[in-house]
Amino acid sequence: MGRLAAFVVALAALLGMAGAHPPPVSVYQTVSMDGPLTHIAVIGDSYTNGTDLGGQGPKAWTARAWQALAHQGLPLAPDVAAEGRAGYGVRGDHGSNFEDLTTRAVKADDALVVFFGSRNDQGVDTESLAELSRASFELARRVAPSARLLVIGPPWPTADVPFAVLQIRDILSAAARGVGAAFVDPLAQHWFVGRPDLIGADGVHPNDAGHAYLADKIAPLIRAQLPPRP
Repeated sequence: MGRLAAFVVALAALLGMAGAHPPPVSVYQTVSMDGPLTHIAVIGDSYTNGTDLGGQGPKAWTARAWQALAHQGLPLAPDVAAEGRAGYGVRGDHGSNFEDLTTRAVKADDALVVFFGSRNDQGVDTESLAELSRASFELARRVAPSARLLVIGPPWPTADVPFAVLQIRDILSAAARGVGAAFVDPLAQHWFVGRPDLIGADGVHPNDAGHAYLADKIAPLIRAQLPPRP
């Protein structure tokens, strides 16, 4: 019989007073019967969290990536903290920035921490963005000193990328190099360019097909950062 692997997708919930905002952290668990799981953390924005246009629950790129990697013999125990409209320098729908999400998601035994985004940092002062992104990366290093860091810059769905987004890319690339993180540039690789079929009706967010596309892009990047299993 082949490998028995399945994943369970659960949305973390906080108990509190009536009327409190829902939490920004989603936890995805991949469960395997064939040995220890590899722990990773993912921090992101609505491109990771999903929207009404696509990428919610098991259709998120994260859930699809965990399933693909489990089928390849790399079962994961991932914690995903993602919030719509969040970035390194801006707070999202529930008041968190990437540093806050890092605090929630990263654990001491993580083998990899992935940061993805964010186009939401347009308008943030460049010096502040450099400082805040570096602070998030350094926090991940302190909490999980053995983990590798993978920083994925913001994608853009068309070839005419705004100058502000190019600036974000350059700042994140420099900050990633400064802490020894791997950096991936979706702008240089033209993710989504010429593929309007992968973007929702708002022209911004990936639909379900777009999340499947992201899983195909990001799962190999994650696998390349992790040590081979014995």
